[in-house]
Amino acid sequence: MQVFAAGTVYDFMAHRRLFVGVSLVLVIASLVLLFKPGPRLGTDFVGGTEIEVSFKKPVEPNEIRGTVTGSGFSSPDIIRVTDTGDPHRYMIRVQEVTAIGEDVQARVARQLCFGENLPQGDCPPAKQATEVKFSPGGDKITVRFRESPDLDWVRERASAVGGGIKLRPGENNPTLQNARDNKVEIQLMSKGDQLMNALRTKLGTDRVPETALRSEWIGPKAGKLLRDAAIKSIVIALVFIMVYIAFRFDLRFAPGGVIALMHDSLVTIGILILLKKELNLTTVAAILTIIGYSINDTVVIYDRVRENFGKLRGSTFTHLINVSLSEMMSRTVLTSGTTIFSLMAFFVWGTGTLKDFSFTLIIGILLGTYSSIYVALPLTEWLDRRFFSRFSSKASRGRGDKPKQAA
Repeated sequence: MQVFAAGTVYDFMAHRRLFVGVSLVLVIASLVLLFKPGPRLGTDFVGGTEIEVSFKKPVEPNEIRGTVTGSGFSSPDIIRVTDTGDPHRYMIRVQEVTAIGEDVQARVARQLCFGENLPQGDCPPAKQATEVKFSPGGDKITVRFRESPDLDWVRERASAVGGGIKLRPGENNPTLQNARDNKVEIQLMSKGDQLMNALRTKLGTDRVPETALRSEWIGPKAGKLLRDAAIKSIVIALVFIMVYIAFRFDLRFAPGGVIALMHDSLVTIGILILLKKELNLTTVAAILTIIGYSINDTVVIYDRVRENFGKLRGSTFTHLINVSLSEMMSRTVLTSGTTIFSLMAFFVWGTGTLKDFSFTLIIGILLGTYSSIYVALPLTEWLDRRFFSRFSSKASRGRGDKPKQAA
């Protein structure tokens, strides 16, 4: 399908200085936004607990925030989730996590009479534990005792630990898992459970559901590891793409392609920060997808430029780029247009993570199409003119035999 008239050459490079200036402004603005106000990082990167709640009746964000802070949680983020079918849906995020710290673990072990130099008055030999284990999620404690345990005593001792340790309500907590090994399991309330309990207590069970739609948590150390891994994955992708282009074409093409990808990534992140969107692992997946999509478009155009090397002997590199871009414009518009059209369905009817993912991809595809024309190729032309002589030496030759020009 031919969208643009065949044989017409559009002078894209005539306006390259203007668009390169626009790109520089966008990149600088995005870098500024990275530091001030800075990205709004999701739980994936900073750690914390996040629940998604569908309230039964209308509730205001300030009312939720007051309830959460009044229950002992710090720095809550209350985010309304756009969902036409569920207008009372909110995402609540706090900094506290379910993980049990080493100091609290030591207090739990002491309370359950595990360890050395135990006081004989509180921990007679019949009450002493031989093993205490904590689940990675911080919602379960497993204890082995020397002799058959008294579950009421275990419940009383575990409840007195404090430090965020709260037993999950129920007559069967703790439970004797294995009578032969004297193994007891103590179930704890996660931070998500505590949040929901606080909301039901203060806002009423007529407005707060019994359970959350979704409950997630991640520790700060794991969040930092994920954040570092995300940055490394993007950097490694850029490095290997540069190596690929250098071998696939030649060295003059590689910097333009990689700079274009960096442009797309930075400006996309800048737009997300400006719109106060959250940056999380889903955003990183979208950025990596954008990098792959954008370099594909750039490589296709590069391939046409290289193909025209032999066809348009005697032409300047600028004219060669104009011809190649004009020949590939129909393909570029149709490919990007159909992809964006498909993503619009997810953006319009999707919710939550799916909506943000599709929105990020739409921005990235538009930027990728733009950068292939006005970032990658202008830089490649400048490098050829500045450092290579193969085409710049032909600039003084005749400029005839050109196809019909279009403004």
